[in-house]
Amino acid sequence: MQYFHWYIPNDGTFWTQVRDSAQTLKDCGFSAVWLPPAYKGQAGVDDVGYGVYDLYDLGEFDQKGSVRTKYGTRDQYLETIQALHDKKLQVYADIVFNHKGGADRTEWVKALEMRGDERHFEIVNPEKPDYWIEAWTEFTFPGRAGKYSNFVWNYDCFDGTDWAENFCMNAIFKFTNRGKDWDQMVSGEKGNYDYLMFSDVDMNSSEVRTEYARWGCWYLETTGIDGIRIDAVKHIQFSFFREWLDYMRRVASLNTKNGFFAVGEYWSNNVGELHNYIRATHGKMSLFDVPLHKKFHDISRANGHYDLRTILDDTLTGEQPALSVSFVENHDSQPLQALESPVGWWFKPAAYAFILLRQEGYPCVFYADWFGAKYKDKERDGKAYEIDMVPVPHLSRLVELRRSHAYGRQRDQFTHTHMIGWTREGDADHPGSGLATVITIGGGGAMWLEVGTTHANGKYRDALGNMDGTTIDINADGWGEFPVSGGSISVWMPA
Repeated sequence: MQYFHWYIPNDGTFWTQVRDSAQTLKDCGFSAVWLPPAYKGQAGVDDVGYGVYDLYDLGEFDQKGSVRTKYGTRDQYLETIQALHDKKLQVYADIVFNHKGGADRTEWVKALEMRGDERHFEIVNPEKPDYWIEAWTEFTFPGRAGKYSNFVWNYDCFDGTDWAENFCMNAIFKFTNRGKDWDQMVSGEKGNYDYLMFSDVDMNSSEVRTEYARWGCWYLETTGIDGIRIDAVKHIQFSFFREWLDYMRRVASLNTKNGFFAVGEYWSNNVGELHNYIRATHGKMSLFDVPLHKKFHDISRANGHYDLRTILDDTLTGEQPALSVSFVENHDSQPLQALESPVGWWFKPAAYAFILLRQEGYPCVFYADWFGAKYKDKERDGKAYEIDMVPVPHLSRLVELRRSHAYGRQRDQFTHTHMIGWTREGDADHPGSGLATVITIGGGGAMWLEVGTTHANGKYRDALGNMDGTTIDINADGWGEFPVSGGSISVWMPA
């Protein structure tokens, strides 16, 4: 479970809430929990965590207006991780290496102003081809006073920023002193998508790489996490994580960890870009399957005009499932966020069934889809909107069915444009397991599906209650006719 969303209240009680949910999460069938960034952000208690200021401050030091973070204190965070571990749940931390915000002092840096849509083109001013700007690039962390690390970040650690204090000017500035340039092994979007926000970290700096390795060792030994979610990887020098993850896994092995999971957020609908990133990082991390999420979004808005037979085409789950983390919604795609692409409520149960009850990918459930979420924010048009995300029907049952019944050989029946189905045969290690699932975005109907001869002459019953009381007879060859209501989903299990 991704156990947070963008609009979690900033009252400092969140870590306690997660801690108290540990037993419930285990009982519901989860095996791992992805927690939000735990360190101090540049906006203090109002920072979700992605405007990272001090990676070492987990809610321990009086910095940026408070000791605690939005979610609570360091002690509460460590207690929460221990509570999750006590229930045999893995914990994945959210890390942000791409940028830093909220610097303590400015420095004078030689820079060029770059075009926003084409980052490798300069905005030429004949009178000053490059000039000096006063940039917020020095991070001394006075509240921490050198505890855990005495490393001071300065302009040598960055290759660009978005604010010139001396001009009171917001633009994209590339630093040019000492031969600086954008990192080159990054997304080619916008010409070069190294720069994203705040002060952009220079991954070609040996001092930065060393400090990130030092921090990674400290963080793992301090928290005992089992893995990480890495933010904005398409903006970070691809080659960096090859060495850094090798190092982290060596540290994890010394701390008696069995492996160290890593998933990167590479936000692109182009599966070719995801494959390219996996090759560049030597397959050392999984990626979120953004193309599959986009298909869910498109299907839910197509008013039935979508060919479901193509649902796995050009997706990471379809082409490289061992490194795919599948999801329906997350904090970036939820309504009113920058990458807003919500999946329509009517299709969400089917989308979750697709990622939870099939064998491909590592599915991630979103907090707001499980618990619901109410919040207010402004849209790009400047108007304020109130959002009410309701819990997804059947979601808890689908997670339960994944644990109890989704085993064995998978057989797909992707032969109709508006209706698809698949079965899981079950296996000997899980007596009574096996499933038959049918999804339709059109009218109701039925599909003949093969469940296997181990279920021959048996009966299947409705697992979700959509067709309560109906039973399906399986013939001597292991086939049955499984119905579904219009625009809905049916999941059937051995009676």
